Amino acid sequence: MGVRASVVVCITSFLLGTLFTHWIADSLTLWKSPVTDEHLWTAALYYSILTKGPVQVLYILSAIVLLGGTTIFWSFGDGEAGNLMFDGGSIFLYGITVIMYMYSVIPNLLDKFSSIPLHQAKDVFPRALRSPTLDLASNHLVCSVALTGVLILQAGRWWAELSDGDDEGYFEEKPADENST
Repeated sequence: MGVRASVVVCITSFLLGTLFTHWIADSLTLWKSPVTDEHLWTAALYYSILTKGPVQVLYILSAIVLLGGTTIFWSFGDGEAGNLMFDGGSIFLYGITVIMYMYSVIPNLLDKFSSIPLHQAKDVFPRALRSPTLDLASNHLVCSVALTGVLILQAGRWWAELSDGDDEGYFEEKPADENST
C-alpha cells in the first residue's frame, strides 16, 4: 500500500505542478478584475507558445497520467473498505481531470491557439478568442481542484489506516492482576 500511495501522491503532485505553471496566464483572466485586452493577449500568447512545444512532452505527460491512473486502479482492486472509499473517490476525481483535459483543454488549445493573429499589446482582443481563453483558465482551475481532492483523499486514507492500527490493542483482553483478588 505504501508504495502505491506514494506513487499516486507523487504523480498527482507533479500534475498539480504542471497546472500551476499555467498560473502566468490563468491569473490574468480569472483573478484580475477587470479582464483587459492586454491580459487576454498575454494569456493567448502563453497558450500559443504551449501549442508550439515538442510533441514528446505531451507523450511523456500522457505516460505519467497513465501511470497514476493505473496505480489508483491497482490499489482500488485490493477490495478493502478503505481502498473502495478513498481510492474510489480518487478515481472519480482523477478521471474527471483526465476527461476534462482530453475533451476540453487539449482540443481548445490545438483548435484556437495554434496560430494567433499578429498583434500589439494594446490591440483589441478578438471576440472569437475571448471565450476559449477564459474557458482554458477555468478548466485549469477545475483540474487543479480535482487533483487537490485526490491528494486530500490519499491523505485521508493514510490517516484512516493509521488510526485503525492504533485501536488494535484496545479491545484485547488484559490479563488479570493476581494481587487484586
